[in-house]
Amino acid sequence: MSESTNAPYIPLSASEAAAQKPLTGGNWADWLLLALALISVALLAWESWGPVTPEQSEAIILADYSICGLFFLNFMWRWREEKWALGFVGRNWYDVLGMIPVSDPALRSFRLIRVVILLARMGVAADRVIGEDFTYRLVNRFKQGIVQAISGTVTVAVLNEVADVLVKGTYTQNIARALEENQSELRDMIREKLRDDPQTGRFKRMPYYNEIIEGTTETALRVIEQVLLDPRTDELVADMLRENINQIRLAVAAREANKNQ
Repeated sequence: MSESTNAPYIPLSASEAAAQKPLTGGNWADWLLLALALISVALLAWESWGPVTPEQSEAIILADYSICGLFFLNFMWRWREEKWALGFVGRNWYDVLGMIPVSDPALRSFRLIRVVILLARMGVAADRVIGEDFTYRLVNRFKQGIVQAISGTVTVAVLNEVADVLVKGTYTQNIARALEENQSELRDMIREKLRDDPQTGRFKRMPYYNEIIEGTTETALRVIEQVLLDPRTDELVADMLRENINQIRLAVAAREANKNQ
């Protein structure tokens, strides 16, 4: 006769519990959130590409703020059900984005941000209709693959855009201006280091020691400043930057080629 043993009960974490929820269902409130998300997308499209009068634009802004308020109330209600756990906010970060009013005039010039916010609203609605944390699990499932697929291409594109700007920078002239603005501090620092140096400190009893140090320091600073202001130094720095950028670009391209083989 075998004895039955009961395994100890181990409570599931919030993310594990959410992962076991079925991807179905949704009550009338959930479908209402989906409808509001679709309405916000339609309103933004109308405002962006359709003929909108100032009165209609004000109505769209008011409607968008109202939709954001409903999303905020829904988020706070769900967070309260999770006993105000911070993990809930981490899993539903797109809810916070969805509560930003995209029709606000301050965001009209940032079209990419507006698109991201609208997608976040659709993610909120999908969670409520298809299943809790559906968007979070969907993003996590494909996140690594998406990053690996586009990371190299994005890196090369960014390098191509930034390379010309970097090689045209007047870095040496900026350094020369900084040296000129801080000459007194540099002189004091050089005198201090020479005095504390065990080799040069022995010569401080020589005649005209201070005059020699002052003249040498003045000459060194003047020569360094002239070298930094010389256009050939800027060309040297630009060539160094160009070579390093090309090396990075070739390394990324080679890695992408090996990845696609």
